[in-house]
Amino acid sequence: MSIDNASQLIKPLRIAVLVSGSGSNLQVLINAMQAGALPIEIVGVISNREDAYALTRAKDAEIPVAVLSHVASGKRMGIKTFETHASSQLASWQPDLIVLAGFMRVLSADFIDNAPAPMINLHPSLLPVYKGLDTHQRAIQAGERHHGCSIHVVTAELDAGTVLTQALLEINQKDTADSLQARVQKLEHQLLPWTILLLAKGALSLKDNSSSHQKNTFLPALPLKLYLND
Repeated sequence: MSIDNASQLIKPLRIAVLVSGSGSNLQVLINAMQAGALPIEIVGVISNREDAYALTRAKDAEIPVAVLSHVASGKRMGIKTFETHASSQLASWQPDLIVLAGFMRVLSADFIDNAPAPMINLHPSLLPVYKGLDTHQRAIQAGERHHGCSIHVVTAELDAGTVLTQALLEINQKDTADSLQARVQKLEHQLLPWTILLLAKGALSLKDNSSSHQKNTFLPALPLKLYLND
């Protein structure tokens, strides 16, 4: 999927990214930013793991990083301490959007409600099904025909905010949890920049209206879906 080069004319979104792992989706955003294919400026990356390869990706791109590890000097960092430091760091970066891309720590309602910018999360299932972990294995065990990934507004309830976009694929009979994860990850690499481009253009709203959406499935017409061949 190509991204319209006209996006260069849009005012760049200042984006902060929260990560925990390899940062493959972060790399997709870095590549798009450096190529001028996506109207963003990645202003900083926060990791809750000091060994996350995502930090190397950010440093190589000369993006500011903050490491707020679960364990520091042999002591486990509590969620309140983490959130205090993260809030301060995010405020200093002044982002327009906060992206959770493979971030594996549950955030409190207070942190989410007082964040300096709206937050979106990339989740490896077709929400509202399979919230939480082990989504690929659960989809296979349930005999699902389709699987994929979702981008949703972050709210206090885990994986429950308004779903903005989804990318879908068909599950093959030979798929394992590992092979399905690899296939879905390819979808993630297309869905995330597409969604951010729509947000930058104002084609998507970050206002969480999940309750009204549940009452009336016609308003709004979300999620927007990509049917992709991997």
